[in-house]
This record gives sequence, structure tokens and C-alpha cells, in this order.
Amino acid sequence: MNNIEIDKKYVANTYARFPVSIVSGKGSYLYDEKGKEYIDMGSGIGVTAFGISDDEWNQAVINQLGKVQHTSNLYYTQPCATLAMMICERTGMRKVFFGNSGAEANECAIKVARKYGADKKGKDYNVIVTLKNSFHGRTLTTLAATGQDKFHELFQPLTSGFVHATANDLDSVKNAVKENKVCAIMIECVQGEGGVIALDKEFVKGIKEICDKEDILLIVDEVQTGNGRTGYLYSFMAFDVEPDVFTTAKGLGGGLPLGCCVMNEKTQNVLGFGDHGSTFGGNPISCAGAISVMERLDGEFLTNVKRKSEYVFKELSNAKGVESVSGMGLMVGIKTVRPAKEIIAECIEKGVLCLSAKDKVRLLPALNIPMSVLENAIKIIKDACAKI
Repeated sequence: MNNIEIDKKYVANTYARFPVSIVSGKGSYLYDEKGKEYIDMGSGIGVTAFGISDDEWNQAVINQLGKVQHTSNLYYTQPCATLAMMICERTGMRKVFFGNSGAEANECAIKVARKYGADKKGKDYNVIVTLKNSFHGRTLTTLAATGQDKFHELFQPLTSGFVHATANDLDSVKNAVKENKVCAIMIECVQGEGGVIALDKEFVKGIKEICDKEDILLIVDEVQTGNGRTGYLYSFMAFDVEPDVFTTAKGLGGGLPLGCCVMNEKTQNVLGFGDHGSTFGGNPISCAGAISVMERLDGEFLTNVKRKSEYVFKELSNAKGVESVSGMGLMVGIKTVRPAKEIIAECIEKGVLCLSAKDKVRLLPALNIPMSVLENAIKIIKDACAKI
């Protein structure tokens, strides 16, 4: 049997995989078992921020692998401490809790919010307001936080204590806060799985004002939007707000499992000894790779991400067969006249790997994708969209 046949026989049938078996890659190119070359416009759903087998990332991981691959969180390690310092110094936040994924980071943020509410107002203040069309993870609790009914149907009862307000409707948020004993509001500045839709800036600022007025926490989910993806180090920086807690994962690890929950001055001491933990959180190899990512996300690099974004939006907006383009930075959603799955299938055939988000084609290329490679990929995508 080949890889696809073995996978279908032995791996749980939870993914509608594309008929492509990846065996190697370099930069923004991937190769299947037959040697066919693909331009990677998905980066592992926003994970391989510097592409495949990046030399600097590889060396950082290899160097740490030769020292210690794991030790429990009963001890200190240099990569964990250094990465936490880098994140805090770049954002003005105060403390970091490391986990292994975006869902775990969001679970930690939820625990921080509920303990903050209990400490400040009483244990009944445990409700978290999230937005319709949001996505916060696949654990039972982060599914409950997710504002999409289709993710809820099969797994009832979900964790209680979440209400969903309407995105870009500040009155809806105000009513949710008024009608419930709320400890936090949790948002994505760009709703990725919801269709790559950016929130309105004034709406986000209005939510922050509500949080400050009511002494409830603003949590920003930066799992997909963070670490340079939007052209900013973290997307909230483009919205002129400072969260009390933000979470991130995906691109931070560069290809290894790593998530983190980041707390400000108000929330830095909410969790005490024994309140939370993770066996693999802050793994020194994952953190070493993440340090190499963070070191390169400087102002010049982020400016280049914005330039590439401007090119993509300009080329795709008003292109034949394209109804609309949404998103921010190199996080792009394309609403096409033809069904998105047809566009994606044709792009695979032509050697470009894209993603989907609801009824849109989604693009999440490596942040350092060479301009010439990006141009080739966009041409193929435009050609596929134009066949209507």
C-alpha cells in the first residue's frame, strides 16, 4: 500500500485530506511522493511562518536537540525563559504560560478569566462573551467558546458559561454583558475559520472600552493572526487596543507544537502555584525554534509582509471570477464565483496548494515567500478563478 492507502486504513477518519502525499520541501515549495512540485500557499494552516526546512530554524532546533530535548516544568530552561522575555518585551505584557496548541492557550485564557471574575466579583461572574462566526479550538470548552453552531451539534453538552454576540454590532455585545455575569470578552481581530473576516476597528475599540468600564477582561485570540501573519507582530496592534490576555500558537513554533497565553499587569498574578500546568508546555526544542522565528519578525520584515499583502489584494480584487477579497496581511480569503473546492482542486492540479475557509479559498503563505514565487502562485489562482 502507498501512504494514502495506509493512512486511510489506520488513521482516524477526521480529515477530508486532499489527494496529495507530501514527502519533502524547501522554502515555499513542497514535493509529493511522485516528485511533483507545489507552491505552498497554506503553510500548514499558518504554521511554517518561514517556510519548509528553514535553515536558521533548523539549526536552532538541532542545537537544542543536542543539549536537552525535554525536562519537566519543575526546572528552568533557557529557551523557555528567553522566549517568554522576548514576547513580553515586544508586547508590553508581563507573564506567559506555555502550552502546546492554540486550543490549550485559549483554555488557559478562559481559566484566567474565570478566576479573575471570581476573585474580583464572585464565583457567579464566570460568563465569557465571544462572537458569532468565531473559532477558538476543538476541545469541549473551546468549542463552546466558538460561535458556530455546526461545531456544537455532535458534542453536547458543551461546557457552559459562554454567550455569543454579533460581530461588528457593539449593542449586541453591550446587551450580552448587561444580561449576564460576565468575566471576559474574547475575540479574534480577524475571524480566520469564519471566512477570513476582519472586525471593524471602532468595534474592537468599543469592546475594549466596555471591558475597562465593567472591569472585565479583553482576551484576543491570536492563534492564527499572530506572529507577523497580519503584517503586525500581533493583530491587536493594528486595532489600537491592548488586551488583558492574548493567546497565540501556530506560526510561533515554526513547525513544532507550541502555544502560549500572555497576560498583562492586571492578570499576571491571577494564576498561582498549581492553578494550571502542562507536561510539554515550554518544551525547550519548540521554544528554541520559536526564538529563531521571533528574532526575525522585526520592523523591516513586517513591512515586507504588508507589501506582499498589498500585491495579493490588488491582483485578486476585481479579478475575473472573484466576488470579494477579505482578510489582512498574508491571511487572505477569496470569495469566488465558482465553488471554492473546484478552484482548490484545479490549483492542486496546476501545482499550487491552497486552503478553504467556509465558502472561500484561503491563502496563508509563508511570510518570507519570495515575490517571484508569490506572483506565480497568484497567476495560477487567478486563472482558475477566471474559468466561469
